[in-house]
Amino acid sequence: MTKKERLNAICDLISEFEICTQDELTEKLNEKGFNVSQATVSRDINELDLIKAEGLTGKSVYKRAGALNTEIPQKIKDLFKQITVSIVAANNLIVVKTLNGNGSSAGMTIDQMHIPQILGTIAGDDTLLIVAKNNSDADIIVKILRSI
Repeated sequence: MTKKERLNAICDLISEFEICTQDELTEKLNEKGFNVSQATVSRDINELDLIKAEGLTGKSVYKRAGALNTEIPQKIKDLFKQITVSIVAANNLIVVKTLNGNGSSAGMTIDQMHIPQILGTIAGDDTLLIVAKNNSDADIIVKILRSI
């Protein structure tokens, strides 16, 4: 089976099941006929930009970064894309630079996403500061924002 088929199978599995670990994902793929190791699954997770987010049962499960922002209307996503100049993380802080006068618009978009890794946001004229719980959560948030 091809890599593309395996990546598609991973997306299907994380949509269908609440998968919490790489070992769990490896096991499910092997059950589907993909002979993969945990190392291969780890690389696939990075390539697909999968993140850990709270599942229905409260556990951290794998999800696509873009899947978390699907509840936001397309017009707001388009606005965010148009007004965002850069997104940079420094430890647990993320600075989103926007066009002049659009910091609060970017903040409104982020706040509507209800990303669990975000502790809070502060908007200025052309800058939005996002405070994450920790450094790895900041990396997840950046992936989510860049996927919009």
